[in-house]
Amino acid sequence: MDNFFDWGMLGTFAGAAAATGIVTQAVKGIFQKIPTQIVSYVIAVVILGLATAATGGASDWAGWALVPLNAVVVSLSANGGFEAIKRVQK
Repeated sequence: MDNFFDWGMLGTFAGAAAATGIVTQAVKGIFQKIPTQIVSYVIAVVILGLATAATGGASDWAGWALVPLNAVVVSLSANGGFEAIKRVQK
């Protein structure tokens, strides 16, 4: 693997959840008035949308319709993963 993340990796559940968690933690200070879960969801939609476009994963409307639905699961997973890391560090 030459790159840490590539579009194929970001298109997977694990890659999208990891990237969403990292980006959310990096930018959540900028959007302090918006709940972190909403910021995380928007980031997940963007990451999954870009990965879908880059890999040609959706050639019809049905593939694109799955992006916001998959983003819910990815966002919840990223948020839960970060909370688990915080609990272990205590």
